[in-house]
Amino acid sequence: MSIKENFDLAKQQYEQWGVNVEEALEKLRNIPISIHCWQGDDIAGFEVNQRELSGGIDVTGNYPGKATNPEELRSDLEKALSLIPGKHRVNLHAIYAETNGVAVERDELEPKHFENWVQWAKENGLGLDFNPTLFSHENAADGLTLAHPSQEIRDFWIKHCIASRKIAEYFGKELGTPALTNIWIPDGYKDIPSDRLTPRKRLKDSLDKIYAVATDERYNLDAVESKVFGIGSESYVVGSHEFYLGYALKNNKLCLMDTGHYHPTETVSNKISSMLLFSDKLALHVSRPVRWDSDHVVILDDELKEIAVEIVRNDALNKVIIGLDFFDASINRVAAWTIGTRNMIKALLNALLLPNEKLKQLQEEGNFTERLALMEEFKTYPFGAIWDYYCEQMDVPVREAWINEVKAYEEEVLLKR
Repeated sequence: MSIKENFDLAKQQYEQWGVNVEEALEKLRNIPISIHCWQGDDIAGFEVNQRELSGGIDVTGNYPGKATNPEELRSDLEKALSLIPGKHRVNLHAIYAETNGVAVERDELEPKHFENWVQWAKENGLGLDFNPTLFSHENAADGLTLAHPSQEIRDFWIKHCIASRKIAEYFGKELGTPALTNIWIPDGYKDIPSDRLTPRKRLKDSLDKIYAVATDERYNLDAVESKVFGIGSESYVVGSHEFYLGYALKNNKLCLMDTGHYHPTETVSNKISSMLLFSDKLALHVSRPVRWDSDHVVILDDELKEIAVEIVRNDALNKVIIGLDFFDASINRVAAWTIGTRNMIKALLNALLLPNEKLKQLQEEGNFTERLALMEEFKTYPFGAIWDYYCEQMDVPVREAWINEVKAYEEEVLLKR
């Protein structure tokens, strides 16, 4: 049977439960995923003065073909985007500035250092998001930045974050879609602190100074991201979930949840509905923690599907900004982007194809038997036939056909670097 014939049969099965498949596909086409650029070069960046990766972050593996300059990174992203259905966004860090061989400190970065990225985004119909880089720098050598005891070091990072928000505002103006500026810092202590409050007071004061400089919300959205621990901050992280949740709610900022930044028994899917009751928008960095914040490539596992279900059934597609954040150097990096992003989109499609209103009704009626039975039966509904048709309609490879394209790109491009 053809892909279309399989689709038609599958569509009939979903429609028996009132699922509008065509409407689901139309919604899916309009959900942008923010794809992180740093999977392509192991978070090295292109600063003239290259620094060793720090901040409790580590990339394992040495797969050949890593991007070593902006042109290579953009080429690799284009290849991955050609294999992913839909129009999406690219998420940059400040270390991906292009300064024409001139050493420019991070607190001196300007929009002009990202003109090539903006031109490329225009040519490819992409949005851009942004992150100040508060790691891999001598001013973060002791693991403290915005909460550092030194006013001089805090001021350096405050200035960097203000510059980053201006760069993101420039993205938004140029591309006609607001950029998300997300602040994450590594600040914390390896061993048990003797004072938890003072560093948090300093972080709050630094954030207040950063956000005292206005940007236009039509072009720039601000987010803050927590973490439960990191390498070198096992006992205490200044920017905890409680800290940033409180700060975001009080100051009308977005709280960004990274799926690897919580205790292994916590799930981000369970937090979304609670947070949306008190905030108009929130943001995600979707990753796959394996026993810890390991940033494995996203797979179509239960938690990813549940995150998508929470977004869809709570009518929050316009309220949750979805970004990815993983880095694996043990496999082909273009394949990593492709696998992770296609899986995020698959999870959203799966959620859109569920009889969500019927399932809610069963719960309200106390009919937990039928609720569980239906949820389990839908796991084996012909979701794959709908996905294949969607890929064909979006002119990207169906099923595993994309693997051969990545292999060819590896032979022709990556292995010649």
